[in-house]
Parts: sequence; C-alpha cells; structure tokens
Amino acid sequence: MASTQFSSPRSHAAQATMAVSGKPGSVKGGCSFGRAVNFSRKHHKGGLRVRNVATRLPETQVLPETQVSPEKGGGNERKLAAWTSIRQERWEGELAVQGEIPLWLNGTYLRNGPGLWHIGDYNFRHLFDGYATLVRLHFQDGRLIAGHRQIQSEAYKAAIKNKKLCYREFSEVPKTDNFLSYVGELASLFSGASLTDNANTGVVRLGDGRVVCLTETIKGSIIIDPDTLETMGKFEYSDTLGGLIHSAHPIVTESEFWTLLPDLVKPGYIVVRMEPGSNERKVIGRVNCRGGPAPGWVHSFPVTEHYVVVPEMPLRYCAQNLLRAEPTPLYKFEWHPLSKAFMHVMCKASGKIVASVEVPLYVTFHFINAYEEKDEDGRVTGIVADCCEHNADTTILDKLRLQNLRSFSGEDVLPDARVGRFTIPLDGSPYGKLEAALNPDEHGRGMDMCSINPAYLGKTYRYAYACGAQRPCNFPNTLTKLDLVEKKAKNWFDEGAVPSEPLFVARPGATEEDDGVVISMVSDKNGEGYALLLDGRTFEEIARGKFPYGLPYGLHGCWVPKK
Repeated sequence: MASTQFSSPRSHAAQATMAVSGKPGSVKGGCSFGRAVNFSRKHHKGGLRVRNVATRLPETQVLPETQVSPEKGGGNERKLAAWTSIRQERWEGELAVQGEIPLWLNGTYLRNGPGLWHIGDYNFRHLFDGYATLVRLHFQDGRLIAGHRQIQSEAYKAAIKNKKLCYREFSEVPKTDNFLSYVGELASLFSGASLTDNANTGVVRLGDGRVVCLTETIKGSIIIDPDTLETMGKFEYSDTLGGLIHSAHPIVTESEFWTLLPDLVKPGYIVVRMEPGSNERKVIGRVNCRGGPAPGWVHSFPVTEHYVVVPEMPLRYCAQNLLRAEPTPLYKFEWHPLSKAFMHVMCKASGKIVASVEVPLYVTFHFINAYEEKDEDGRVTGIVADCCEHNADTTILDKLRLQNLRSFSGEDVLPDARVGRFTIPLDGSPYGKLEAALNPDEHGRGMDMCSINPAYLGKTYRYAYACGAQRPCNFPNTLTKLDLVEKKAKNWFDEGAVPSEPLFVARPGATEEDDGVVISMVSDKNGEGYALLLDGRTFEEIARGKFPYGLPYGLHGCWVPKK
C-alpha cells in the first residue's frame, strides 16, 4: 500500500489570521482515510472565524541574560521554536481564537515537557535533558487563557543560581574538578543525591485532585497548582519502599494509582498501588526478570480491568552507562537481544503472575491501552496490549539528540514505527505474538505520543490518537486518529509544523467513544505556535489560538475538569 497522502489547501482561515494580525496568513491542514482529501470546514459556514481578541500581552519576565542566547545548531532552529529554549520563565494571557471552542469544553489542559536546554553558553545534548516547562490552556465559555511557567525543581533553581549543571539529567552529568570530586559524585549517584528532580516528563491529576509533575526519578515528583502553575513542593511517599526510579507514566484514575519500581539489584519489577488521598505505596506483587543482566526500561506499562501488564524489553538499564561521565549512544541503557523479550501479566487482586510469555524483540516508550479477551462463557483467555513500537530499533533514542532535531535537511531520517499489538495467551502457552495492529503506511510509518478516551482505559476500545509522520521528516509531524477496528487512520498535517501529543477530552454525556475534542499544541513555522482543537469524530480543525511566540516541544499532558 502506498503511503498515506495529505492535502494542504489554502483555507478561509487566512482571512481570520489577517483579521487578528493585520497581515495575510494561511492555515494548512489535511485529513485522509488512506487517500488524499480536502480539509473541509463546511460546518463553519465560510471557514474559521475570530471568536474573540487576545488581551494585550503583559510585560515579559525574561530569564537571566545568560539563559536566552540561542542554541548553536544547524538548519532550522531559528524557524522552528520546538527545539529552542523557552524565551522567558513565565507568561499568561488570553489568546485570539480562530473558529469556535465548544461551550461544553470547560477545564484546563496542562502539558509538561523539557523547555530550557542550555545553561549560560553550555548547550544540552538531548531532548530529554531540558528543564521542565509547564504550559496551561484554560477553556471557559468559548474563551482560551494560556500561560506557561518553569517548574521550580531543585535542579532548575541550582542551575539558574550557579550558572552550571548541578544534577544528573538524562544525558548530562555535572563536570567535576578532580578525581576526588568524581568519586564523591559517584557516591551521590548511588545514594540518589545527584539524581535530578527535574520533573519534565508528565503531569497527572490524582484521584483526590492533587496535580503532580513526574519524571523517572522518584524524587522528581512535584506538586503544582493547576490554576497558577506555581510549584507547591515535593510529592513525598510516606512508605518505606525507597527506590530511586519508577515508571514515568503511572496508571491514574479516580480510584487507582499503579506504578512499577524497577529493581536494579535483583533484576525485576515491584508492582505497587496507592489509594486516592494517600502517599503510601502498597506492594501488590513482584515480577522477576527472565532475561538479564538488568530489568528492561519501563517508561510506561498498560493495565486491564483485572490485570497489570509488566513489559520486559531487551533495552535494559545499564549500571556502567550510568557511571560514565559522557553519554553512550544508548545513554543509561544497553541493548541485549540475546536476553530476549517478555510480557508478564499479574492479577491486580492477588498479585499472582498468571502469564509470562516470550514475545518478539521490541522497543517502545509508550503503551496505548490493553484489554481482556474472553470466550463465550465470559472466561478471560488472553490479553491484548497495544503500544507505539519502534520495530525493535534502538536508534530512535539517539535520533532525539537536539543536534539531530535542529539540523533537518529534508532527508527522511525518522526511524519507522507502528502500532505494535501484543497478544498474550493465558492458557499456559510459553509464547505471545507481536504484530502491527494496522498497516503502518496509514500513519506514515511514524507513531508515538498517544492518548485514548479515558473511559476506555483497560477495556476493549476502537480509537486512539497519536503523532504520525508525513515523509520526509526527522520527527513525527502529524496528528493521527487511529481506527483499530476498520484499520484506517485520519491524519492532520500542517506543513513545516511539529504538533505535540494529542489529548482526547470527551464531551459530557457522550455515548460514542470518539465524541469529544482533541487538544494539541503546535510549533509552527517562523518561530510561531498555536493551540489546536480538532473534532474527535471528523478529525477536522474546529479552533486554534495563536501564542505570542512559539513554545518548545512538550511531552505529556492531562485534563483538569472545571471545579
């Protein structure tokens, strides 16, 4: 099958852009279901229109002068704000909206991600190194208030104060003056004192309403105020489990909080649960690794109604890499294909392992969802778990170096990816399956940064929303709606732009799985950017709000409903 084609016609929204900015503009977009089609806005009766006008921008609060010099890179970093540091520590204002925001959409979308990639004249190397920038989109009565603010982690505050790196980031290590200092730094590593608390990966709303920003270090769990974006303090666990790292993506609902604690000493994973309103993690069970020499990376994991699925991939933690002062191509991990790959299934109620199967080699950052398969009598016969799978190719990690992202020359260098579907039998069989859930050409053979309707978490589902690719590219550059029943995809594309993870928000009272809106933030051409709303059903654009300047690329977000 040929690659999915996208269309980018000039639209009526150009007139709306002129109305706001006083100069011509254009909006490009496309939707396809395996074929090229025009981006229709018939339901707008003449195209997107200006809903309201932005407030006057407040005076900027610029970061210290040493923090705002542009990063040295090649190619397009001056044209695309996605890979450049945030311009100032905080900002807030109302955005001009083209189109119409649904009046039922009342609440706050929060997005977390690395946003400051240099200290003084020193430039960080990897996308995951940057200090956390939290962005807020507040929707109320058809209006959109936006803002951003740096999370006040100890790592960030120390770097700003001392004008140098003070904690270990994803690929960065503080420079030591002599051998004794290096020995002391290693001791701090083993104790966890030198590990970063830079909570730059995700943000979740707990069942009791607290909002926590997270990264893979346990100390990097920080409570924030979703209304002001103020850093409130550390989220500290009251139990005695200890540990230095955990899954960056816990499973969080109104009634549950599940996460995995990798055990680097006795290779395995501890499965823990936490009640809403509590800071105490309780151990449900343990999974021992079947391969070695260390547990596989668990950035995320899926659950079903009755089971926790624990992935064990051959991209494993590596103590030697952690000790090195300079990063290796796989950073703190090492590829061990001979150790094989496995999927484990644990009962939520008993903590017993009900399946442990070998599967084909895989590499994934993000699981999409999982559900139980049942026979005619209602007995569970297997588990289906979907993920954004990188064809067992570890090079995706190194492709995320900032130098690579900033120096796109038009060559197609993004490694292929797919929706990887695991089938895990519960009949005692030693092997499971891993196949593509739909033809990867439907989404341009790019796949990552996913969300679903949260009401379908752990249940049989049909739709997912993710970032795909319009080739050639060096990073996912489309938004895609995946239909896992029809095995088709609808794709939205704005040439030259980079959208962040799409988040689905269901319409109150909706009975259909895709009845809602999809929210994303887009780094546009020429250093600009905007917030984007797509119709969850048609995947057509219904509204956008332009930021006063382009924002850095962000990672993961959450929805905080109106109180």
